[in-house]
Amino acid sequence: MIGLIIVAVVAFIILIFLITAYNRLTRARIKVDNSWSQINVQLKMRADLIPNLVETVQGYTRHEQETLNQIMETRSRYLSAQTTDKAVQSSSEMGGWVSRLFAVAEQYPDLKADGNFQQLQSQLSEIEQKVALSRQFYNDSVMLYNRQVQLFPSNLAAVLFGFKSKAFFEAGSEATEQTRVQF
Repeated sequence: MIGLIIVAVVAFIILIFLITAYNRLTRARIKVDNSWSQINVQLKMRADLIPNLVETVQGYTRHEQETLNQIMETRSRYLSAQTTDKAVQSSSEMGGWVSRLFAVAEQYPDLKADGNFQQLQSQLSEIEQKVALSRQFYNDSVMLYNRQVQLFPSNLAAVLFGFKSKAFFEAGSEATEQTRVQF
């Protein structure tokens, strides 16, 4: 009889541990998903500005069609991305192409002086700053989540319930060269 009580108490303790670990992991995953949503809002705002930017630049530059096409192509890949990893990759590429476009714009004084172009540059710069802050919050959330997924004893519950580590949102080589805004 005492053996049965001991088994029941141990089973109860294990059950409480699993429930607690599952709830902690779920809260951490929700925080990661929420922080990704915040980044995604900013990235979509940036993607929405791209057609206006391309149209403005096209009016002044006829020789930069490849750059403009690449920007629109990476924008399209971002908008159709089905996973966070693909969205991050295409977003980094898009940021790199936008940076190149601004570098090209330096060669066209009339374009640099265009009020619409200056406004778009300003908006993109503001969005890039928000993305950087959101990226930091996202990466902090991922770090806390991954710690719970990987460290004992919560890793036992993570394996049991199928929680997997999440990838960090690292700025690619193009994105580390933040979009330059010059007036």
